[in-house]
Amino acid sequence: MKNKIIKLTATIITLVGLTGISTPAFADCTDPCNCPGIPEEVKIASGCNPGESGGTIDTVIISILNGIIGILAIVAVVVIIIGGVQLMTSAGDAGKVKRGKDAILYACIGLVICALAATIVNFVISKL
Repeated sequence: MKNKIIKLTATIITLVGLTGISTPAFADCTDPCNCPGIPEEVKIASGCNPGESGGTIDTVIISILNGIIGILAIVAVVVIIIGGVQLMTSAGDAGKVKRGKDAILYACIGLVICALAATIVNFVISKL
């Protein structure tokens, strides 16, 4: 049991390192208001003057909905990882194999829905 916990912890640390979650996004820029390539949502959240095009209600709604969709996508990826662990540790038990495969399948479907939802939200809000 102790070895499984150590292996799981090492796997999680490796995955976090490989995905770049711990890497700062804009470490080379000291002023987020004047850095090129930073999205308007980040500039608004940093307290910058949004200018003429930013800061409207549609930008705020898109930011909130995209944040929620992003969180749901992260949850789906975590469920895929959990399903993979269930599948690998099933030891041939048909019930555990089915649960692991179902978790991976449903999480993949959830990721597709998140991607479609983000696209639809951005399209509909921009057309209003």
